[in-house]
Amino acid sequence: MTTILQLNSAARSQGAQSTMLASELVAKLSQAHGGAKVIVRDLLADNLPHLDDTVLGAFFTPAEKRTPEQVAIDARSQALIDELQSADVIVIGVPLYNFGISTQLKAYFDWIARNGVTFRYTEAGPEGLVKGKKVYIAAARGGKYSGTPTDTQTPFLKIFLGFIGITDIEFVYAEGLALGPDSAAAALNDAREAIAAI
Repeated sequence: MTTILQLNSAARSQGAQSTMLASELVAKLSQAHGGAKVIVRDLLADNLPHLDDTVLGAFFTPAEKRTPEQVAIDARSQALIDELQSADVIVIGVPLYNFGISTQLKAYFDWIARNGVTFRYTEAGPEGLVKGKKVYIAAARGGKYSGTPTDTQTPFLKIFLGFIGITDIEFVYAEGLALGPDSAAAALNDAREAIAAI
């Protein structure tokens, strides 16, 4: 059975177009993979703490020396990693905020990027340990940035995911959503055509 993990990373709990498109993409993939198991993770609701002394202290303290609080932090990180590793297909709803990803998605990345678990350093350089995954990214943007120097989001996502071992990545863009009703309608139509073609 195919397992699809949907990650919603918008800072809005209602009306986020990246979440809407990610859900539509998951519905299409579920139809293509009959009987797929779908896991939906709402990163806004999860409210993962940003990296700080407490979180980093848990990550870098040897297991046998961790306090109960550090054990709980490590277990939460490992649960997210186990969920990611269990998925065959990952769909990420990604809005563009100030030329980057949401703080919710950045926190998630920080909680799953663990040396020796999702990547490791070797004599030949870093090696990603999250392998055999297909990732679809539903990218919703108010303006039009794809293919321009101001699109720092696309290369960042490719670099981070590649670092942990995921290189099979496909983007579905909805751009120009804030440029008026006609532009928004055209952007959603283009994105839906791309989803239909998957």
